[in-house]
Amino acid sequence: MPQMSPLWWELLYIMFILLFMIMMIIIYYNKNYKYKNNIISKKINQLNWKW
Repeated sequence: MPQMSPLWWELLYIMFILLFMIMMIIIYYNKNYKYKNNIISKKINQLNWKW
């Protein structure tokens, strides 16, 4: 008969996995958002002609 771990260990593990996934999603979208802003600012700078 296998020995079962305490319930709070399993809950801590599940919480850790969920928090890790949420953190990675936030980091991904944050980098993606900064990248899009960088592209927009470059386009705006190209439109500003200096005579």
